[in-house]
Amino acid sequence: MIDERLAGLCPALIPQDEVDLYAVRAQCERGWIFGEDVKGYREEENVAPDSSTETYLALKLFIDNWRWAGVPFYIRTGKRLPKEATEIAIQFRATPHTPFVRGETRGLEPNVLVLRIQPEEGISLKIGAKVPGSGFEVSSVNMDLLYGTAFLEEAPDAYQRLLLDLMLGDPTLFIRADEAEGAWSILEPLMHAWSEKGGVATYPAGTWGPEEAEELLGRDGRQWRRP
Repeated sequence: MIDERLAGLCPALIPQDEVDLYAVRAQCERGWIFGEDVKGYREEENVAPDSSTETYLALKLFIDNWRWAGVPFYIRTGKRLPKEATEIAIQFRATPHTPFVRGETRGLEPNVLVLRIQPEEGISLKIGAKVPGSGFEVSSVNMDLLYGTAFLEEAPDAYQRLLLDLMLGDPTLFIRADEAEGAWSILEPLMHAWSEKGGVATYPAGTWGPEEAEELLGRDGRQWRRP
């Protein structure tokens, strides 16, 4: 049985005929990463030349409760992107108006709180600040905390921590069975729709994904953040 806290997600699953409005999958093609020519997924050993297995996924999700109603969650993951990074970016709503002249806030962007999970663990907060000088201009700046430089200690690899917790019998960082079932209940309609539709979008190695993923956010007037 799925926990009651996850049950609210079930009625709002993505309909199979609307998958393209909320999800994009793609497969990596040959490209360049840091000046090195890398193979596409279908060129890898033991991979079928007509394989439709995805190496990239972008999702637009909502949480069906009062706290997060109407707030979109954009998720993407992929192989052979320009940079290896795991992070959570929280973009705050822009104010309806600012008490400044439009020309004074030309470089001002919405506030963003970024939690860097790996490889450079830390926290970054992007806020608006006055540019030094006699004039008045407001621009976006970053306030950063890097664990490596702040505490002068090397953090253990994520899997090292999980393996240690496993041996100690500490389940804090592990998901429960009902959480896993809830996650699969969201993904299964997508997988069924893709299996029936066939085909898969492509993107060159060393890029941030297919054009379809850009269009997914573009329909909402947004764009993907570059880590």
